[in-house]
Amino acid sequence: MITAGIDCGAKNTKTVIMKDGKIMAKGMVLTGFDQKEAIERSLAQAIEAAGISKDDLEKIAGTGSGRESIDVADVMVNDIKVMAKAAFHYFPNSRTVCDMGAEEGKAAKIDENGNPVDFAINEKCAAGGGAFIETVSRALETPLEEIGPLALTSKANIPIHAQCVVFLESEVVGLIHAKTSKADISKAIHDAMASRIVSMIRRVGVNPDVVLMGGMAHNPGFVSALEQELNLDKIYIPNDPEYGAAVGAAIGATELEDRRID
Repeated sequence: MITAGIDCGAKNTKTVIMKDGKIMAKGMVLTGFDQKEAIERSLAQAIEAAGISKDDLEKIAGTGSGRESIDVADVMVNDIKVMAKAAFHYFPNSRTVCDMGAEEGKAAKIDENGNPVDFAINEKCAAGGGAFIETVSRALETPLEEIGPLALTSKANIPIHAQCVVFLESEVVGLIHAKTSKADISKAIHDAMASRIVSMIRRVGVNPDVVLMGGMAHNPGFVSALEQELNLDKIYIPNDPEYGAAVGAAIGATELEDRRID
């Protein structure tokens, strides 16, 4: 069975095409202002990469903050269920999963069949998402891809009090004026983010095999801070973790028959 999972997120729209539980192809475009166009382009990109036609898709599932715009979807699956399905698909022993996207962080406790049994979401002013790091990148005048590795070069422990990106930049500017190094500021930001996310994870329960998905899984500074905060030697990250929700949706498409799964 060939299925497609479309994750229309705040920053990017991702599509994954799967056949009999194996990934055939992926597509990703910036979501921008026109969600419907981004959905069409992402799906077309994945279809072309898979070497199939749209008619070959037996079922399409949608998810993400912009899922209401996914008109081509046969079923809709909520964010918590798709992250649970994806984590179980990649790491069957996992029982705790965290998804860190551009504007929010989510955590779920899952059972032995990959179903969520509890969850928590951090949506407070993007303080739990990649937008937090993008703000720091601008303030430090440092490329976004260098912020995470930069944090790994610091041993400092500087508290960050801002709970929202609106106030974060002014606090970072204050540290800059105090002649704090960019590396120390970067580590402080990653530590603060990890602390808030771990508080959310602990509300649902921490299993040693913790899975991290979403774009922030590419950030080594955040991954390191999260491992230290959770006191774990390793956090499990799938290949192309930003496609986690789309993978979960494609899997869910084969299991769910209702138009809307909440």
